[in-house]
Amino acid sequence: MRIIATAKLVPDTNADKRIDPATKRLVRTGVETVINPFDEYALEAALQLRDARGDGSTVTVFSMAPESGKEIVRKALAMGADDAVMLSDPRLEGSDLGATAFAMAQALKSLGFDLLLMGTQSTDASTGALPGMLAESLGIPGVTYVRKFDCDGTILTAERETEYGFQRVSLRLPALVSVTKSINQPRYPSLKGIMGAKKKEIRVIGADGVVSSKTEVVAIDSPPPRAKARVVTVADASEGARVIVDFLRERKLL
Repeated sequence: MRIIATAKLVPDTNADKRIDPATKRLVRTGVETVINPFDEYALEAALQLRDARGDGSTVTVFSMAPESGKEIVRKALAMGADDAVMLSDPRLEGSDLGATAFAMAQALKSLGFDLLLMGTQSTDASTGALPGMLAESLGIPGVTYVRKFDCDGTILTAERETEYGFQRVSLRLPALVSVTKSINQPRYPSLKGIMGAKKKEIRVIGADGVVSSKTEVVAIDSPPPRAKARVVTVADASEGARVIVDFLRERKLL
């Protein structure tokens, strides 16, 4: 079984982040880069599935990133992935979600896979939209916000988190699954894994077709300062409830 886990490279969660006023993009130079923490849960799920099957299944890490991110991708290899592929192409710089999904889909189709695992979102953009868009671009079934799944090599059954509980879904492979943090606890790379990762292959490929981004950031503004709180004194709970309802109606929240 060929399992691929995606790994986006993002600025360190604890680093100070700023937007370049000229390009209107997140400044990434001079900031420590790490594997998107959400993607570590997807990689752990991939490794657990491979180890549980024990049938020669493999886990490949896939990252769309500049070649300069090779050593960061190597952490995923140290965790236990078998190999890695990086989609690196200057033409992809600044791609929006649609262009990213298209470029990744073309590369993933050429690689071939049975199961594609992703984190539910990234810490730099936090849209949570890429898994669904990528499944659409690949033309395969996809399920998002998965907290638990089983796979027999042909059919995948999953529990998908919802606002009010969870859904049980089944889908036929090949398929895409994005997982939440509740699915597992990612392992730390062992010393043996770190040493072994130095010998594992990181293959770099170019984009097989590029589409123009269809979205553009035209302006960035800081949120308005928070208004001063209004303190209201009421005679009883009934009047207090009325004041709250009136307040919400003024702001069209009711």
